[in-house]
Amino acid sequence: MKTYIILFLLLFFTVFTFAQNSKRGFKKATFKDGNFLQVEVTDGSYRIQFYNSKIVETSFIPKGETFVANSHAVVLKPTYTDARFMESSTFVNFSTKGVSVKIQKKPFKISYFYKDKEITSEKTGYLKSKHQPMELVKGNIVAAETEKIEFNLTSDEILYGAGSRALGMNRRGNRLPLYNRAQYGYETQAALMNFTLPIVISSKKYMLHFDNAPIGYLDLDSKKNNTLNYETISGRKTYQVIVGDSWMDLVENYTDLTGKQPLPARWTLGNFSSRFGYHSQRETEATIAKFQEEKISVDAVILDLYWFGKTLQGTMGNLEVYKDSFPDMKAMITRLKNKGVKTVLITEPFILSNSKKWKETVEKDVLAKDSVGNPAKYDFYFGNTGIVDIYKKEGKEWFWNIYKEIINLGAKGLWGDLGEPEVLPSWVNFKNKKADEIHNIYGHDWARLIFEGYQKEFPKERPFILMRAGSSGSQRFGMIPWSGDVNRTWGGLQSQPEIALQMGMQGLGYMHSDLGGFAGDNLDDNLYARWLQYGVFQPIFRPHAQEGVASEPVFRSNNAKKMAKEAIELRYKLLPYNYNLAFQNNQKGTPLMRPIFFEEDDLKLMTNSTTYLWGKDFLITPILKDSLKTKEIYFPKTANWFNFYSDEKVAGGQTINVAVNENSIPTYVRGGAFIAMTKVVQTSDAFDGNNLEVHYYYDAAVKESEREFYNDNGLLSNAFEKEEFEFLEFEAEITKRCLEIEMEAEFGKNWNPQQKEILLVIHNINWNPRKIKVDGKRTENAHLENNILKIPVNWNPTEEIKIKITLK
Repeated sequence: MKTYIILFLLLFFTVFTFAQNSKRGFKKATFKDGNFLQVEVTDGSYRIQFYNSKIVETSFIPKGETFVANSHAVVLKPTYTDARFMESSTFVNFSTKGVSVKIQKKPFKISYFYKDKEITSEKTGYLKSKHQPMELVKGNIVAAETEKIEFNLTSDEILYGAGSRALGMNRRGNRLPLYNRAQYGYETQAALMNFTLPIVISSKKYMLHFDNAPIGYLDLDSKKNNTLNYETISGRKTYQVIVGDSWMDLVENYTDLTGKQPLPARWTLGNFSSRFGYHSQRETEATIAKFQEEKISVDAVILDLYWFGKTLQGTMGNLEVYKDSFPDMKAMITRLKNKGVKTVLITEPFILSNSKKWKETVEKDVLAKDSVGNPAKYDFYFGNTGIVDIYKKEGKEWFWNIYKEIINLGAKGLWGDLGEPEVLPSWVNFKNKKADEIHNIYGHDWARLIFEGYQKEFPKERPFILMRAGSSGSQRFGMIPWSGDVNRTWGGLQSQPEIALQMGMQGLGYMHSDLGGFAGDNLDDNLYARWLQYGVFQPIFRPHAQEGVASEPVFRSNNAKKMAKEAIELRYKLLPYNYNLAFQNNQKGTPLMRPIFFEEDDLKLMTNSTTYLWGKDFLITPILKDSLKTKEIYFPKTANWFNFYSDEKVAGGQTINVAVNENSIPTYVRGGAFIAMTKVVQTSDAFDGNNLEVHYYYDAAVKESEREFYNDNGLLSNAFEKEEFEFLEFEAEITKRCLEIEMEAEFGKNWNPQQKEILLVIHNINWNPRKIKVDGKRTENAHLENNILKIPVNWNPTEEIKIKITLK
């Protein structure tokens, strides 16, 4: 207790600063039920509660309003009970062993500390003021006044977050609308895009999540007065402060709060055949036949809107197979499935008033309403439309029945397009909600509808839900987001690593781009190849574009096709490594793509998106400009790095110019790493988890290292929870006399382990080993060439096996 009193007195001197609101006076503080702190002030009350020692939630309830508990984003239960409450004549202290909330009574101020170090504080806190509209969202965000929550920033903080935008890694200095809206043909600058998330992440390793759905703004110190401002037209005045001991810890804590991404099916990590769009059954099957003829691996084909109509405009909302173009969709899907190719169908939430389904949706009360209770109708690019009200029972059931029909055709994936929603006037009414209150979470709740439908009616399947818009927490519904209609230019490519890295930090680890670019008829084979080479090391490998220039490698020039094939083959070889990344994301929220500062926490790296980590062990530098001969790369000081293609070693902690090759991008592997790989297969259906190449990158500086790789059948929902899985574990130890590698495995109780054929590939062996023993017996099967030692190992994974290699 004496320690707490001393800390409390120290904090008295550190937090006595300016009042956060001169009109706000402290009245009293009450610790309610050992659960939350209620602080009454002159203009309302605060409700403060801990989720754990690293997450605290604060809600302000103005006078005349009541506390709203419901959150679209949060799933963690605030059951933490180890909080301490102390009060003096001048301060209230509400604390855990990690986060503490310090409330200065006069002048009133709330500050947040982690391990007794201040991380952030309310500046003015909650206030109402005149709305200052932005030209960017003129007509979209309309309000006489807005509600704000204002925070202090330190002058040196770098700020990330606010969703998917092309702004550079440091988003400080911008006032940004929170209004999901597509940006067609964007390149290096796009201040407003499909995913606008009310999240701010600081270089000081804390995160502010504003837990409110309605539209508004985030002001990240645009006035350069060290002020962060969340602004909304209505709703909850609730935010969570989340901290972390590391960047990985911070993301894990946030995804504990808002939910983890379910593990997708293994096939989703393969290659997609996709364009806007395939007009017929004949064209679709001919395209897949071409992939197989060219021996280019492919796992899925995506059908855009021509599956339900012949024309681009006037057919949206039909949502049934257009038999003139697809005379036997079910048979086609079955034939493709037998070839290992899964079918994904597009859907939209818009039902045109001249579509086949309009009369039915009106009769079944499926649509959102206007002010007098009629189906809301308005015009947009595709025609005169209504929108499905997914917030009422009738709308949910009707839409899910459409999806059931699609799934029963044999489709293995669902694409939800235009879910910002693309156009949604403020006057449209949903069940108990206005359009502006749900605009930013429509895509989120649409994904929820599909995900929960799968859980109920197809519980063994892992859904593939491709969506263009969502909100904080959307990852827990299995949403696979993409970065929208990017321009098919070098400028379009340049913004993609930034967008994916930012979204991974915000919980949406599968953000990816239309490989090759979407918008425009720019035929540039070099750009196409570089985009696909980058795509190997981004979460989803899906070339997609307007059909003026083919997105599929089988229809490109011979040279482009050759380079694309090499990229796709590498993607398939990496299936075991990538599947393990997906599992790590499922368990801990860990991004698949990670900023370089996750590896080396240095201010000079905090704005770098040109080099990043793919999982723990790959250092990737995409080629984002045309005709580059060399590329300057910084190598983190935490490791030595080996060129994936040549094994050339680069010592960490230096910047060097690397020669750029036409058929690959600079790719390096961490010294001491194990990389699990497989043979190229034409479809992931042929993947064999019992036949692997395991590459070990010998580095004398790394005396011990270990990695594990997760495997299951690649399809069963919740396989890990159902104990139908295996972990393959590899450990290396370097002693004075030998390199020893151990292999062992762990299994779920419902998994049937099988014999493994492992080709152990050890890189950087620049000597001739005198002895190589496998399981205590000398082997004559090892082969050393070009400093690479290959040892075939026949392994019964129910037993540990050791490989010993003598050193020089």
